[in-house]
Amino acid sequence: MTSTIEAPRSPHSRSTKKSGVNLEKWGWIYMRVSGVVLVVLIFGHLFVNLMIGEGVSALNFAFVAGKLTNPFWMVWDVILLWLALIHGGNGMRTLVNDYATARISRGILKVAILVSVVSLIVLGTLVVFTFDPCPAGAPADLVASFCSSL
Repeated sequence: MTSTIEAPRSPHSRSTKKSGVNLEKWGWIYMRVSGVVLVVLIFGHLFVNLMIGEGVSALNFAFVAGKLTNPFWMVWDVILLWLALIHGGNGMRTLVNDYATARISRGILKVAILVSVVSLIVLGTLVVFTFDPCPAGAPADLVASFCSSL
């Protein structure tokens, strides 16, 4: 017969189960999932912009205007923008948690990251959805071909 002897436990070493959502776990999962999705979105973006058609020489205002009139590419670009900014902001938050030693500096840095990410998401989303592909007074050779009346 074999008997096992357990080491005595201190009252502080007991596992206390916290109730609620584990934000660090979900942040970790988000980084992995968004990283995979971002790879697909980025390579799709690069392939369409650089490989299809005339390549880099075709990249001008008219090309971007034509892309941003298509709802598919608008959603593609907004998803790419949101995922990349949140992914980067979460990565920066992790770095701040790891390397900022003082509690107050950690808090200030995390608020600065949050403000930056939210500001860029709002501005980028506004640009995509309020973009005017046919600006008044623009030279005809620079605007998209679907802008008939200038």
